[in-house]
Amino acid sequence: MKAVISLFLAGLAAVLPVTVTLYVLYWLGSTAEAFLGRGLKLLIPGSLYWPGMGVVAGLVLVFVIGVLMNAWLFRKVFRWGERLMERIPLVKALYGSVRDLMGFFSGSDKKTMRKAVMVTVGNTPVRLIGFITREEFGDLPAGIGGDETVAVYLPMSYQIGGFTTMVPRSAVQPIDMSIEQAMRFAVTAGMGEVKGG
Repeated sequence: MKAVISLFLAGLAAVLPVTVTLYVLYWLGSTAEAFLGRGLKLLIPGSLYWPGMGVVAGLVLVFVIGVLMNAWLFRKVFRWGERLMERIPLVKALYGSVRDLMGFFSGSDKKTMRKAVMVTVGNTPVRLIGFITREEFGDLPAGIGGDETVAVYLPMSYQIGGFTTMVPRSAVQPIDMSIEQAMRFAVTAGMGEVKGG
């Protein structure tokens, strides 16, 4: 019976990541098709519309926005829209979190994570992988940080979340890993491969 359970779990471990990935892609595609496809049906004759045009339109739209982000005027309008969203309490929290997360994964926000480090917990041999996010605190209220303090983000394994901690510089030791390698190692509880950046 143990062998059967072990084989089942091995199969589940192989199938589940693929299934979840395909489901997320399907959800994104069907959402784009539902919203953009409906708009396309209004703009073009029904005989010229074919299923999947909404997904294609979504990909093209994202690409065009990426290109327009290089234009000064478009960036100015986009920042104005961001500032507007940051005035709405619930939207501000949600939008800010998603923006920061996408900025990290796309590599566009170079300031978010400066380096991967090991943080020593007190006088114990316990060490945590973290990421220095801030070393200067002059623009923040007094008491949050100081000259001998750094802000370190400690990610939680298998979750989108973590803790921002203020730790003494002496408790932080840089490690020879890229941000991507260290994040992969941390969020997979040490089971993910770290080679190859």
